[in-house]
Amino acid sequence: MTRSRHVLVPFGTRPEVVKLAPVVRALTVAGHRVSVVDTGQHTDPRMGPQLQAALGLTPGHRFALPTDPAERTGALHADASRALRVFEPDLVLALGDTNTVPAYALAARAAGVPFAHLEAGLRSLNPRSVEEVNRRVAAATAQLHLAPTERAAAFLAVEGVPAERVFVVGNPVIDTLVARGVRRVPVAERVGVLVTAHRPTNVDDPVRLGRLVGVVRALAERVGPVTFPVHPRTAARLEATGLGAQLEHPGVTLTGPVDHGVLLGALASARLAVTDSGGIQEEAAFLGVPVVVLRGSTPRWEGVEAGTTTLAGLADDRAAAAVLAAAAGHTSPQGQERAATVPCPYGDGTTGPQVAAVLADERTDALLALDEPDFTDGRLPW
Repeated sequence: MTRSRHVLVPFGTRPEVVKLAPVVRALTVAGHRVSVVDTGQHTDPRMGPQLQAALGLTPGHRFALPTDPAERTGALHADASRALRVFEPDLVLALGDTNTVPAYALAARAAGVPFAHLEAGLRSLNPRSVEEVNRRVAAATAQLHLAPTERAAAFLAVEGVPAERVFVVGNPVIDTLVARGVRRVPVAERVGVLVTAHRPTNVDDPVRLGRLVGVVRALAERVGPVTFPVHPRTAARLEATGLGAQLEHPGVTLTGPVDHGVLLGALASARLAVTDSGGIQEEAAFLGVPVVVLRGSTPRWEGVEAGTTTLAGLADDRAAAAVLAAAAGHTSPQGQERAATVPCPYGDGTTGPQVAAVLADERTDALLALDEPDFTDGRLPW
């Protein structure tokens, strides 16, 4: 016997749109009722409504957030509680590690509604990372942990999450790539480097931002032409610091945020991706493109373990040298062949149907129950 559930799915950023679109589609096809909410984290139409329309993810409600950071956080949490009251779901399903996730996880718990976390178990082991805090809040509140890989499931096991609550379902970004018919570009036809950077730790600090600019210039001079779609946050910091002028280089092509399909085309055609984006790491693995991560750690360790991803953060003045050293290895014939032949560790494009099946299974009822314990008979919980 199967269950049909009413699932509230909130999202707030571009990666959530890309990854949740196939999940919402699969849930609907499986007969679940789905209410989708745009939490308002992105206001740029190229990163919000335009992408949503392209991928067929239509929210039933859009919230608008204030610009002040403190007010923004408060409004996000208030909106989450409001969404729970308005939609009255059986379950809240959120993905990833943005501020949307803890807001809706805590609102669900306060309303007595079970919470499921998709992309569960990712760990960067970085105590300064806000995203890491968000992931741990999700783990503490979730009744279902939908992990992308066995490595992610292993982190959850170490933290004491019962095995019966963990389901390894892959990452839904692969569903999107498969559905869009994205194909690998032969190694011989690839050229240049794709750079993306938007993490606050990299672009808000003027010193690290200066190192990023140096990395981009060094890549253009030593590796090949660089394509750099500049995130709005990064663009604002480059303008405020005056560092943008240093990116005026014949080997550097700067654009604003681009259509997701255009970005995938640039990634597939590149010999190397240099990024601080988690989604790019996953998409590059599917496309067989090696990656240098502009961070000292990553929650996506599978690429590091496979030798197709190298960590090279911007924490010190050796950043450019470290990135160039990694780039040399990855753009060598051996590095290109390795990245092109290692199987993608992030799934096979069936995450959405797997999630829908888990929610439809009547055995999941017991996992979603939020019953209060009763130790009044003198039993101790240990």
